[in-house]
Amino acid sequence: MADTVREIERKYETDAAVGTDLPDLTRVDRVATVGERGTETLDALYYDTADQRLAADGITLRRRTGGPDAGWHLKLPAALPGITGSVRDEIRAPLADAPPPDLTALARSRTRGAALVPLVRLRTRRTVHELRDAAGALLAEVAVDDVVAQRRHPKGAAGRAHWHEIEVELAPGSGAGQELLDEVEEVLAGAGVRPSAAPSKLARALAETAPEGAAQPVGEDAGRTRGRRGRTAGEIVLRYVRAQVRAIVELDPAARRDLPDAVHQMRVATRRLRSAFRSYGKVLDRAATDPLGAELKWLAAELGVGRDQEVLADRLTAALAEVPRTLRLGPVSARLRTWSVRHRAGARERLLDALDGPRYLTLLDNLHALLGAPPLRGPAARPAPRVVAGVVRKDYRRLARRIEVALDTPAGPARDEALHSARKAAKRTRYAAEAASPALGRPARTFTRRTKQVQQLLGDHQDSVVARAALRELAAQARRAGESGFTFGLLYGREEARAAHRERELPALWAKVSRRKHRDALRV
Repeated sequence: MADTVREIERKYETDAAVGTDLPDLTRVDRVATVGERGTETLDALYYDTADQRLAADGITLRRRTGGPDAGWHLKLPAALPGITGSVRDEIRAPLADAPPPDLTALARSRTRGAALVPLVRLRTRRTVHELRDAAGALLAEVAVDDVVAQRRHPKGAAGRAHWHEIEVELAPGSGAGQELLDEVEEVLAGAGVRPSAAPSKLARALAETAPEGAAQPVGEDAGRTRGRRGRTAGEIVLRYVRAQVRAIVELDPAARRDLPDAVHQMRVATRRLRSAFRSYGKVLDRAATDPLGAELKWLAAELGVGRDQEVLADRLTAALAEVPRTLRLGPVSARLRTWSVRHRAGARERLLDALDGPRYLTLLDNLHALLGAPPLRGPAARPAPRVVAGVVRKDYRRLARRIEVALDTPAGPARDEALHSARKAAKRTRYAAEAASPALGRPARTFTRRTKQVQQLLGDHQDSVVARAALRELAAQARRAGESGFTFGLLYGREEARAAHRERELPALWAKVSRRKHRDALRV
């Protein structure tokens, strides 16, 4: 079973071995004592694909012996607000001869089925110093490393490198943060120690042991057009497409680990990507993107199996909590919990099966191939503003037609369906404007924000439609069990009133969003 440790550290390099001769780190506020824990000998073998797909994304997979945490370690980049330095989640598994499946699954969106092979062996002689506060609590560890790296080549001589470095890592749960790291760095800098040019030992080893003329690992973002507006429509659209593909790949391990909001955000990225393919068909050939769009629709559905039920259950639970106890007739809370568990049963396993299956792997391969050789059409070479503005206006006109149809449809199931159709058009229009923002600037961002307001209102209306269907089902189950269905009927009526309120709000919101001046701001 793998466990996870959040690693927050900074790396430094020196010209010669430091040994135990660190500068006086008790000069750092909160550090009362510095004690040497001892010296360890670490032997780590790093694995990657032959073309270094993990290294390109700042990911490391190693088998290490020696030290208190011997075993397999997978390090994934993580974000932590307010912290400058390396922040990674280190996922650990016990020692074994081959890479553990629990860890290789988390790297699958990067490896895409390519074999993992040993690339570099690092032997490190490490002296660890513990920084403690006046109460004796551990704040951070400072490791002084003497590193020898050896490249493993299938044929020919292996490259070799040797260097010294220092790592400063915050102790988990210590409460120490950016300020402590900054103060330690200031003291180290005064002793001639400088920040490492390489983000990790592996990155340095790969660079310094690479055969002459060999290409270094390059991430998916390499070659991305920089600058606010870009030059062509193709550059702008590909920038957006690349960002969504990147989001899918990066969120994959988080979704597998069931981290908060990861599945939802991964699903949003699939929808944004599919929407971009549909909206920008004059830039990217739909003969190539439509098959990908169909597979993205499948992936979004798989991601939504558990997510939709979770959102619905949360809505119903919150609504029930607002009902006075005197109006909760029968075991309504227990029935709602039972219903929710039954509907969510197997959703997690189904998602993991999908992510582990060949269909998803093929989709990732095909998206990677598209970015490598984009199916650009003629308008892709034109200046971006005029092309992307035309796409956004076209999607807006589709939205306007659907809103008008919905407003003209009598209340009831037909209007519910028309409003749901308008919601999908609002989402597509929003994403088209979002993609166009680097070319159109503030007008597109403002348009995106206003369209999102329409989407959210219509989304809440659709959630009410779904909630009412669930409440009918719950009421029917209660009746068959000989229980009162009163409370579920009460909730149904409240949802019906909520939906009617949203319908009454729509005309005023749409009148505001659809003002001519907002549309004209997108003309170039």
